[in-house]
Amino acid sequence: MEIICVGNELLIGKTLNTNGTWLAKRVTSLGLTVKRIVVIRDELDEIAETVQETLRRKPDFIITTGGLGPTFDDKTLEGIARGLNRRLEVNEEALRMVRQKYVAYLEKTGKTEKIELTPPRVKMATLPEGARPLSNPVGTAPGVITEVEGTFIIALPGVPPEMEAIFNESIAEIIKQKAGKSSFFETSIYVEEIMESNLAPLIDTVMHHNPHVYVKSHVYTKSIAQLEGGRSYIELHFSTTADNPETARDRLDKSASELSELVRKNGGKIRT
Repeated sequence: MEIICVGNELLIGKTLNTNGTWLAKRVTSLGLTVKRIVVIRDELDEIAETVQETLRRKPDFIITTGGLGPTFDDKTLEGIARGLNRRLEVNEEALRMVRQKYVAYLEKTGKTEKIELTPPRVKMATLPEGARPLSNPVGTAPGVITEVEGTFIIALPGVPPEMEAIFNESIAEIIKQKAGKSSFFETSIYVEEIMESNLAPLIDTVMHHNPHVYVKSHVYTKSIAQLEGGRSYIELHFSTTADNPETARDRLDKSASELSELVRKNGGKIRT
């Protein structure tokens, strides 16, 4: 799985890339691994080249976020089409979805004006050849899915509630089917009075003894810890992927217990 986040606003620091974080966590929880997240500009050549480069690695899924709306800088679908060497075409199902959204909006507001499918509105229903739309439960622009030699390319809106709703309604089950029985499990312990450099060899030892568990340390500095009314501490995050919860719990409990004991033996304390 690879994720491509499209938007100049992400690269100038105006908007925090919460979509990338949300997708990574959600995909991981469903049992697949995110190998790469990239952020690129709203430029056709940049989008096309990034799609082509990503496809060369043959991931099972490529998810893009951003750039599906009606404005001039919403270029993701045109960029994907260019990268795939496909034509853009008005998709009748997508056009029906867009029309229904505007009809519902007028009915809700009590307006009686005629729905006009202006070029910006038709733009949201103009998809790469062979792609199909995905219903957007909370917004106007449909999501889009297409397949290229075994890789699913999924384009989602950049507005977080819309992106999340389409993913949960249309994409999560596809990813779960690909992952099979595999699911992601995690736990954490928190330690004090030991430096991260002293933790490093202890983590290495535990990971060597528990090859199916990944352990990562996260330092919470004094300034952050003070907000919680305490001293600096380190989170030790344990994660594993397994076919059943019992196996996962056994792995996590064993590795967390072993590392806790090593921390104590080396002068640290477990934070409670």
